Amino acid sequence: MPALAEIIAALETAYPPELAESWDAVGLVCGDPDEPVGRVLFCVDPVAATIDEAIDVGAQLIVAHHPLLLRGVHGVPADSTKGRLVHRLIRAGAALYCAHTNADSAAPGVSDALAEAIGLRVTGPLNPGPDGRTGIGRIGELPAAEPFSAFVQRVADALPATEPGVFGAGDPDRPIRTVAVSGGAGDSYLGVATEAGVDAYVTADLRHHPAGEHLESGGPALVGVTHWASEWPWCEQASGVLRASFAGNVDTHVSTLRTDPWTIRTSREHTQ
Repeated sequence: MPALAEIIAALETAYPPELAESWDAVGLVCGDPDEPVGRVLFCVDPVAATIDEAIDVGAQLIVAHHPLLLRGVHGVPADSTKGRLVHRLIRAGAALYCAHTNADSAAPGVSDALAEAIGLRVTGPLNPGPDGRTGIGRIGELPAAEPFSAFVQRVADALPATEPGVFGAGDPDRPIRTVAVSGGAGDSYLGVATEAGVDAYVTADLRHHPAGEHLESGGPALVGVTHWASEWPWCEQASGVLRASFAGNVDTHVSTLRTDPWTIRTSREHTQ
């Protein structure tokens, strides 16, 4: 079995830490780089449920997209929420590694996985980095144009189900061929998507006022999904990095636990 340090080297070749935003916290959270790793669990959120799952499947490493300790802390006592998770990991002999905005910007990265799930052929980044290849978001094309209503259904069919579901904003009959996607919260790139001239933009955490103003100004149709669902396809991509690097020596397990925080959906019945 490879050492944890070797696993980290493979992950950081795919998702270079230098691509992370300055405010981010990526890399090894806990674990001994010299310890062997034979099984890895991939997930979006390092929470109690996914840590329990990792321990249940015998994983020596969790690779998560979201950081556990994004904001600075002065300690991780076991009677605090996040400290409790760190102690549980250490007692179980499991390491935690997080690839966040570096995985967002990498090529391929989070938005490439989202684009692939939807069925897009990626043509380039939405918001390019200095090298023109990496960067946040992706622009892609469908094999053929389809009505916006059908495209919204395509997105819903491609992603794991969540209680909030998938929603669209725009003319149901609008032809959609070129699409921008951004895994995670992407309404800060509404203007960039408009400048790119795409027909639709798929992202998470869309807010009322920015979305409404965007549509009023003639921007592309919008498809809103949950944050977790938009980033979950990356887990399979990341697991593929280790399968390619350590074929036959590392087992990979992609968590299918829905860690989206929204668990109830209800609505008032429509009346005529």
